[in-house]
Amino acid sequence: MKYKDQLNRTLEFKETPKRIVSLVPSQTELLVDLGLESSIVGVTKFCVHPKYLIKKKTIVGGTKQVDLDKIKALNPDIILCNKEENTKAMILDLEEIAPVHISDIYNVPDALEFIRMYGVLFSVEKKANIIIQNISKAHLDFTRCIEGKLKLKVAYFIWKNPWMVAANNTFIDAILSLNNFENYFKELERYPEIDINKMDTALDAILLSSEPYPFKDKHIEDLKHQFPDTKVVLVDGEYFSWYGSRLQYAFNYFKTLHQDL
Repeated sequence: MKYKDQLNRTLEFKETPKRIVSLVPSQTELLVDLGLESSIVGVTKFCVHPKYLIKKKTIVGGTKQVDLDKIKALNPDIILCNKEENTKAMILDLEEIAPVHISDIYNVPDALEFIRMYGVLFSVEKKANIIIQNISKAHLDFTRCIEGKLKLKVAYFIWKNPWMVAANNTFIDAILSLNNFENYFKELERYPEIDINKMDTALDAILLSSEPYPFKDKHIEDLKHQFPDTKVVLVDGEYFSWYGSRLQYAFNYFKTLHQDL
C-alpha cells in the first residue's frame, strides 16, 4: 500500500502501521482521539495531551533533538513528523530507522487534509471523518458569529529575550485571520525577532501566547506601561497553533477571547 504525506513524498507499507513514534505534540493528541493510543510506542517530552500519556509511553526526546538509539529500540513501523516542528537533519536520520510521514500545515484546510490522511493511513477513516466534521461545523458557526465585527490590529508574541512574534506564512497567522485580526507583522515571514521599541503604540491588542514562552500576568503589566492604549492579554497558544483534533474546541475558545477583547 502506498501513501503520500503533505510534502508529496511516497511511503509504502505492506500493512497498516501498528507501532507509531510521534514527534509532534498536536499529532500525538490526534492519534489518541483517533483511538490509536495502544499503537503509540514513543513520544516527545512535549506531548502533554492527554496528560497521562507521557507516563505510559517511552519519551524519546523533544521536537528538535531525539535519542535515535531509543527510537530504533522501539522498532517503529512509522515515525510521524512535521516540517516546521522537526529538523531536516533529524528526519534524514529517522528515515534510516523507519518510514517518516511529514505534515506541512499552514491553515485549516491543510489541517483537515492531514487528519484525513491519518484516517486512511491508520485505517480509522470513520473516526477521522467525525473529527473533520466537528471542526468544520465549529468553524462555520464561529465565522457566522464574528461576521461584521470590526477588524482588530494585533501582534502575537511567542518569545521574550529576544522578542519574537508569529508573522506571515504560519498556521498562527491563518488563525489570526480567521478571527478577523490583522497581523501587525504580516509583512514579515515566519517567526522573526522584532524591536519592540519600534512598534506602533496604537495597536488594538497584543496577544501573549502561553507557549512556547510561558508568558504570565507580570508580562502584561510590563507591556501595559509601554503600550498604555493597547489591550494586552494572555492567550492559550495551543488553540492558536495545535492543528489536530484540538481544533474541535478552538473556536469556542475564540468566542470567549473576542468577548474579552
